[in-house]
Amino acid sequence: MTSDTVLSRRPGLPGQGAVAQLACTLVQPLLSRVVRRIAAAHPSLFARLGPHQTTDFLIDPVELPFALHLRPDPLALVFRAVPRHAVPQVGATIRGRFMLLLELVDSEEDGDAAFFSRDLEVTGDTEAVVRLRNALDDVDGSIAEETASMFGAPGRTILARMRRAYANEPKGHATR
Repeated sequence: MTSDTVLSRRPGLPGQGAVAQLACTLVQPLLSRVVRRIAAAHPSLFARLGPHQTTDFLIDPVELPFALHLRPDPLALVFRAVPRHAVPQVGATIRGRFMLLLELVDSEEDGDAAFFSRDLEVTGDTEAVVRLRNALDDVDGSIAEETASMFGAPGRTILARMRRAYANEPKGHATR
């Protein structure tokens, strides 16, 4: 990847690590709740992953102060926020803007088009990423809607506002 790529990282800013750590601490209880509920509601996700259930994925929403570490192993499920300076070894990384990633989870965006337009960056084990994508494609309904509904009317309102804002953004390369 070249230095002029739109998804490249910004240099670390003073205090950025502390902000990321605080954000991770605040969001982690929500992530734990979400992953347990989604896993219970969609156990078929794991079967579709096959040998990649134990692959560690880094999902990196570029405009957030942290990334997400996912290991979709039904026996040792991991979904946690991690500061960028402390990301674990992973088999695959999926990087893009938060709403693009969310829309990809629900198969509302074309992952191939996002990849080739450079709005989405995938590195590492591409077979694992394709398996994850196929597993998510097979889910009936919207994981984003299910997640928002876990938090009642406020969650649904926030998701609707985020989607409207995303729909109104100019299409093109993600910026950071």
